[in-house]
Amino acid sequence: MRALANWSGALAGLLLILCGGLIQAAIPWPGSQGVSFVPLPMTLQVPALLFTALVCGHRPAMLAGMAYISLGLFQLPVFQGGGGLSYLSDPAFGYLAGFLPAAWLTGRLAQQQDMDDLLNLVAAAVLGLLILQGCGLANLLLGGLFQRWGGQLPQLVLTYSLGPLLPQLLLCCAVAVLAWPSRRLLLLDR
Repeated sequence: MRALANWSGALAGLLLILCGGLIQAAIPWPGSQGVSFVPLPMTLQVPALLFTALVCGHRPAMLAGMAYISLGLFQLPVFQGGGGLSYLSDPAFGYLAGFLPAAWLTGRLAQQQDMDDLLNLVAAAVLGLLILQGCGLANLLLGGLFQRWGGQLPQLVLTYSLGPLLPQLLLCCAVAVLAWPSRRLLLLDR
């Protein structure tokens, strides 16, 4: 029964990540014409992964992350810049590789006894995001060390890490707020 829950959670997580990759993140902003949406420099892939980890745990989230990366590497255009094995040399690939340790850590923390508290869920999501960012930054720095980026390292760090970091932190809060009642509905918090 547990294996079925892992696979169904992984499939749901994969679908969330795939759909999240198609949706540009945006926040509502009040203006003179009413409320409008301001686009953020990211899609909803990372929040989808973190939501899966918070609700389903580390195994389904890691399976979803592995399936997503595998689909992209096997020529399906699911990544932001397409797909294929050439994506391994893309500056953004370190962030995608960070899906796996981020899913593991966030999911493991979400399975702890004290995770019925909303602040603990936010902390688990933020720690997962920081792991993901660390993997991406490590890839950028290693590429910069070997001159792969042609002197563009500062711009790449700004584009891939610093630019989306604040919106991603805000979305971690939103993900935890959505995960908290979802866990209760699925009877994951006893």
